[in-house]
Amino acid sequence: MKTAFLAVALLLLIGAPALLFLLSTSSELALDPDVSILGASTKVGVRVSNPHGIRALRVKLEQDSSLTTASVEAPADRWLFWKKREPAARFDVQIKADPRQGFRSGPARLTVETISNDFRGRTDVLARDVQVNLAPPVLTVTGDRAYLTVGGAGLVTFRVTGYWTEAGVRVGDYEFRSYPVPGGSSDSDRFCLFVFPFDVPATTNAVVFARNPAGAQVTASFPQQVAARQWRQRQLPVSDAFLEKIVPRLDPSGQGSLLDRFLHINREIRRSNNQTIADLKLQSEPRFLWENPFEQLSNTKVEALFADYRSYIYNGAKVDEQVHLGFDLSKVARAPVTASNHGKIVFAGDLGIYGLCVVIDHGYTLQSIYAHLSEISVKAGQSVRRGEEIGRSGETGLAGGDHLHFGMQIEGIQTNPLEWWDRKWIQEKILDRLPAR
Repeated sequence: MKTAFLAVALLLLIGAPALLFLLSTSSELALDPDVSILGASTKVGVRVSNPHGIRALRVKLEQDSSLTTASVEAPADRWLFWKKREPAARFDVQIKADPRQGFRSGPARLTVETISNDFRGRTDVLARDVQVNLAPPVLTVTGDRAYLTVGGAGLVTFRVTGYWTEAGVRVGDYEFRSYPVPGGSSDSDRFCLFVFPFDVPATTNAVVFARNPAGAQVTASFPQQVAARQWRQRQLPVSDAFLEKIVPRLDPSGQGSLLDRFLHINREIRRSNNQTIADLKLQSEPRFLWENPFEQLSNTKVEALFADYRSYIYNGAKVDEQVHLGFDLSKVARAPVTASNHGKIVFAGDLGIYGLCVVIDHGYTLQSIYAHLSEISVKAGQSVRRGEEIGRSGETGLAGGDHLHFGMQIEGIQTNPLEWWDRKWIQEKILDRLPAR
């Protein structure tokens, strides 16, 4: 009996560590996002998957005899040898390639090491060849003077060299990304389609910018002349009959008075709907889908203009104010609505205050918006041609009568459609400013 007991104890003594050793697992490592170029100081993201978690992570950069490291202590709550439940985790590590430590622009080796949070404490390694680029971005504006109008659009061309990952145009707090010039020989030759937003003072100087993950950022002015605009002020009466018609369909489960619910619709729901439309910029294709010119819906009466400042009047008192970002065009009830230009449908559905709505992508974040439709005859992902029917006008959403709300945006920022209906403006202010297309 004693011999058997000792044998079992010996097996446990030897087998338990062996079992725990066998239960240890390796870590799956990935750079998130992937990185191939590092600057003087670059944030490196690492995604780690290990059922037991990890105890520590170290990232090192080696170039010739130069070495820099950064570590993260990442202990799990406790060691769990028999339970495997640690979710994947992401860690950010700042890696510096300091020239004073011997780093230079050129090839280097980036290595990620982790130690698993189990009995074995296994070390796993991910190594990657990278390029160190210590040259800051350099900008050269290549285009002529830009003639702009507040609320309108423009195009600028420039060249960017050095280490950069983002480049475009900044107008006040708004940024617009750039793209390689079509037909150009290098990604360094860029163009940017942008808006001088309606709420930015005409005295603001639009600039070209370039930056990299190391924190280096440069800007350059370009020749420009900006015409100010005086936007219309309009009063919109809000009646009880209008509230009884609109509020229940746009806020069916809301609480409070009809007026309170209307204000919620006109503020919060409007803001959310506008953000949904703006986010469609992420679905834009990096190519021209359109041809000059854009078409206004034929034989329509203009009921409202872009950037009308609206005051909402209820029982003689002002209760709200909003800016109308588009043109309201009326014709006959359920009039056929056609695409203003060639493009691809990126949204077709019900969208709060806009009712039944269609958004067409024309490439390089230029998009047209068609709202308050009574019927939609296209679907997302479908290509359309200029003049092709996409639906019928209506009074869905926050509409008091049958009409089409037509808008246009660039990089999610709404712009005056009037310019895009002008063939001469498009040719001179957009197409002629591109060196090749």
